[in-house]
Amino acid sequence: MHCHHEKIAVIDGRIAYVGGIDLTSLGGDRFDVQHHPARDSVGWHDATARIEGPLVADVHDHLAMRWREVTGEQLEPAEPERIRNGIAAQFVRTVPNGVYASLPNGDYRILEAYVRGLRSAERLIYLESQFLWAPELVSIVAEKLRNPPTEDFRVVVLLPAKPNNGADDTRGQLGVLVDADRHDRFLACTLYQPGRGNQVYVHAKIGIVDDRWLAIGSANLNGHSLYNDTEACIVTCDEELARKTRLRLWREHVGVDDVSFDHWRDRAEDAAFDRLALLPQVSRRSRRFLGPVNGLLVDG
Repeated sequence: MHCHHEKIAVIDGRIAYVGGIDLTSLGGDRFDVQHHPARDSVGWHDATARIEGPLVADVHDHLAMRWREVTGEQLEPAEPERIRNGIAAQFVRTVPNGVYASLPNGDYRILEAYVRGLRSAERLIYLESQFLWAPELVSIVAEKLRNPPTEDFRVVVLLPAKPNNGADDTRGQLGVLVDADRHDRFLACTLYQPGRGNQVYVHAKIGIVDDRWLAIGSANLNGHSLYNDTEACIVTCDEELARKTRLRLWREHVGVDDVSFDHWRDRAEDAAFDRLALLPQVSRRSRRFLGPVNGLLVDG
């Protein structure tokens, strides 16, 4: 089954937005600030990239392709402004095969980008996602945990405590990672409202590797986003931006300026710190086999 899942906007051919924020009030007010206050039923943690410069044209061309395929109307090309000392980045997407005449074989560069990024990891993999079902990506991370490329290699994932579907799939794949983690290098965490009441629903789709590779967009780490749905992401190897983004997120989640892997563990295990916790029901045996098998059936 195919669905339109990307969240993009282009304004006057000069500014583009690519990220995970749905333009809807379904599930509550999606407006997100640092403390993720609950509005209606739940608070949200999400992320979107604002883009200016030549990359806007790539986002526009993708939108124009989809518009042309549906309506037959050709949109005028974008003419974004040139920016000095900008950041080199790439627009990548998922388009299933057989959906658009101009892309009969589809486009799966989000999967390709994540595979390359994760394979290159030497010190740190940090992932925020609504789901973590994709065995293609989990197998790479698991192998890194079994055979760490460096002594200080670590993996941190941030996921919702209660995703709106696929909890068993994610738990099973996390079980694969926990089983591969022989030296306490892996943490699976989640966010809560103050007092550890209602969850903060983690809806961001962010990947950071070694503070030198950054991906942000609409793609969850599951088969739907990597194969079946239309998705859009921005990928960059700008080290300064990757590091700044990670530190901004870690300070927000962990609540201290000098953030390390040990700070994550200490805060997540500290009952007095009410915003961050270890993801519940993750253990070496928790749904270990159900997740991978169910993922193949559900995610196809």
